[in-house]
Amino acid sequence: MTATEVPALRSPAAASAHRVRAVARRHWLVLRRSPHRIFDVLVWPVVDTLLYGSIGLFAAKAAGGGTETGGAELGTGPTLAVFLLSGTVLWHLVHQTQISLATGFLEETWSRNVIGLLTTPLRGWEYLAGVGLFALVRTALSTLAVASLAFAAYAFDVTTLGLGLIPVAALLLLCGWAVALAVVGLVLRYGSGAEALVWGGLSVVMPLSGVFYPVSTLPAPLRPVAEALPTTHVFAAGRALAGDGPTPWHELAVATLGTAALLVLALFFLGRMLASFRRRGLVTRYS
Repeated sequence: MTATEVPALRSPAAASAHRVRAVARRHWLVLRRSPHRIFDVLVWPVVDTLLYGSIGLFAAKAAGGGTETGGAELGTGPTLAVFLLSGTVLWHLVHQTQISLATGFLEETWSRNVIGLLTTPLRGWEYLAGVGLFALVRTALSTLAVASLAFAAYAFDVTTLGLGLIPVAALLLLCGWAVALAVVGLVLRYGSGAEALVWGGLSVVMPLSGVFYPVSTLPAPLRPVAEALPTTHVFAAGRALAGDGPTPWHELAVATLGTAALLVLALFFLGRMLASFRRRGLVTRYS
């Protein structure tokens, strides 16, 4: 380069555009290196489409006088409203359980207290039991608020489901805890970037679980997946009870076996992630 040559300068508009592209590229690279961040980009649209599409198809079948498992007639508006309200209350139970347990652990990461816990005599099961106890109280209060509002605003009394509500609620609590344990394992392994799964992880299975409708309204390829989920059978039992049908012991038995398997897998996964967390020294993320 001679003394008379000078590098070409960008115009102010071109320089501004270059900086905008640089910022966008930076976030694209973060998204590409963190697959769990794609959750908000791809998963939520799919979940919404399946959920509201299936609700619409369920309502259309109900208007045509279809029937539901347990013999409940869907041709009337009040019966359809009962299914939707009971599904709302029961879904809030499992969702609040998962959120309460998972955020109980996140409180330790937000306050940078993880390393403090590891230096105490506190055992892993003792910590989980303590957080689980708090989560149980929080879930009870929250679910009571939802059930009270449903009764006050829509005259829906969830206790009309009868004694069958007890095993249904217990299974939903256990399912929520299992999902929460798996999410905590992911947070231990991948750090704060996986925290989005705390609020959205369980919602992925919501349209597949038939919270408000039978799985027959789902697209055919997804029905075998839905049938493999224990939550699907729990909500099927809830709908049968809401429709004044007999206690669906078969659904409850399948749900119990599936929930037990889910808990074992979640505990195993959490144990592996905790061991990796300690071996890799990932505690420095929270110190």
